[in-house]
Amino acid sequence: MANTFSQIYLQFVFAVKGRQNLIAKEYKEEVHKYTTSLVQNRKAKMLAVNCMPDHIHLFVGFKPTILISDFVKEVKVESNEFINSKNWIRGKFNWQEGYGVFSYSHSHIDAVIKYVMNQEAHHQRKTFKQEYLTLLDRFEVPFEERFLFDFIE
Repeated sequence: MANTFSQIYLQFVFAVKGRQNLIAKEYKEEVHKYTTSLVQNRKAKMLAVNCMPDHIHLFVGFKPTILISDFVKEVKVESNEFINSKNWIRGKFNWQEGYGVFSYSHSHIDAVIKYVMNQEAHHQRKTFKQEYLTLLDRFEVPFEERFLFDFIE
């Protein structure tokens, strides 16, 4: 778009359906590469991606050419199809409904990249539920407990 300039940095977080640990370490890099291609195909820039066994973080330089909800839906649907085509798990892989999206300023880019890339160490101290609730609280996002991800305790 002519004369349209933007600077939008978004962190997306979504979980495996039922919060199951279905993304094995040996497939993580392939999920990262495929998800990065999905982001790039939507004219966005992947700044950091990190997949845990039960959830994923994407930090993206976002362009205002697509609705956020459409972006997430397309990435989730296409990555579901990719993971299922690989037959890495018994049964069918799906991401849970819903997602978290959090915006950052340019000055936070380095810190958010480090945060996303350091997920393994981070989750030795905090569960995904604790992490997600902290993000919602820090960003003052109102929510109803019953609509959060299906957390397995």
